[in-house]
Amino acid sequence: MQLHFHQVDAFSDRPFAGNPAMVYLLEQWLDDALMQQVAAEHNLAETAFVVAEGEGYRIRWFTPATEVPLCGHATLASAHVLFEVYGEQQVRLDFQSLSGPLSVTREGGRLWLDFPRIDPQPLAGPVAVAEALGCEVQEVYQTKELLVVLASEQAVRACTPDMVALARLPGLGVIVTAPGEQHDFVSRYFAPGIGIPEDPVTGSIHCSLIPYWAERLGKPELHAFQRSARGGELFCRLEGERVKIGGQARLVASGAFLL
Repeated sequence: MQLHFHQVDAFSDRPFAGNPAMVYLLEQWLDDALMQQVAAEHNLAETAFVVAEGEGYRIRWFTPATEVPLCGHATLASAHVLFEVYGEQQVRLDFQSLSGPLSVTREGGRLWLDFPRIDPQPLAGPVAVAEALGCEVQEVYQTKELLVVLASEQAVRACTPDMVALARLPGLGVIVTAPGEQHDFVSRYFAPGIGIPEDPVTGSIHCSLIPYWAERLGKPELHAFQRSARGGELFCRLEGERVKIGGQARLVASGAFLL
């Protein structure tokens, strides 16, 4: 049995940057345990499995360790594969997911994710975030992750967290963010508890970052950069209860998994 895969660097227009994701377009779902094993074998931050459903698709995302409820870069990568490899002609692709309906639209040379807005809430109780991150913290909020505001882009770049300590904190992971020097804001994302020490570029965390920075900066359109070693550029819009996250993608490899 052969399963055909395509590897895409998402939120980048060139290879060796952005966030790599593996994409499988399946005729029918595999056993959950098998999909988890395939994702672990690839050992990328996310492997996406997509199956045609009605007039759109259903999408699921797996880290090397677990299935997750939402992933931006692997959704962007999946849309890129459907458009560029499988020849989808629509301007918009619709996906059903564990986080409800999502869509990806081709617009102005970019792919735009349409994702739910998730407003960060002030953290209810004390958590040893500063100690785990090894840096001075200004504010801490909570969504599915902890969102930690630092003083500057330099502080975000210099952050060297204790991954063991981070994995003990509540939530899927920890976002650090600050005003950018050449962008409206920058961020990094650490999720060792779900098998991702640092994610290169994370679309889903911008569901919370966009409403936070839109309110703080007083504007609905934002230009962001995730300051990982690979790095990735994101174009952001706040539109009511939805966020739009735009970026580019590059196909870098295709092949077959032999079962």
